[in-house]
Amino acid sequence: MISVNDFKTGVTIEVDGGIWRVMEFQHVKPGKGAAFVRSKLRNLRTGSVTEKTFRAGEKVAKAQIDNSKMQYLYANGDMHAFMDSETYDQIELPEKNIEHELKFLQENMEVQVIQFQGEVLGVELPNTVVLEVAETDPGIKGDTASGGSKPAKLTTGLTVQVPFFINEGDRLIINTTDSSYVSRAH
Repeated sequence: MISVNDFKTGVTIEVDGGIWRVMEFQHVKPGKGAAFVRSKLRNLRTGSVTEKTFRAGEKVAKAQIDNSKMQYLYANGDMHAFMDSETYDQIELPEKNIEHELKFLQENMEVQVIQFQGEVLGVELPNTVVLEVAETDPGIKGDTASGGSKPAKLTTGLTVQVPFFINEGDRLIINTTDSSYVSRAH
């Protein structure tokens, strides 16, 4: 058990039959009434996000999550194969469980596969990934980093807004949390 007063971003808990990861939390002490903790939780089974309020000091069950480093191998229809880097065991995940992550996955990429009591819940990406620009409008001479943006389609199918000086074939660092352009990769 864990007290909601000890919440940290990334902690996993069991509440209402679901496995949830704490994305954000805020301790609130109103002038009148009891203190409480407002939280934003992501369901690791469905990917849905919800806001939940707990009484200060309330206890919830801490979920023991196992992470294993795995390599993304390939897509087989709507199933996606991953291999454990140490044991060479392979698992397949349905596309519906990793829709968001597929926008960033490339063959042979290392990811963390999240499991709870043997049940595979999903994939955890690194904070940033390097992806190549598949198509974008050509840059115009004189465009600078500070002036506007244009859409660029990456090799994984993801479209992001990038500065005008980015060209096809450029390798970009992309934030996996909000699908935003960070910088060019060197």
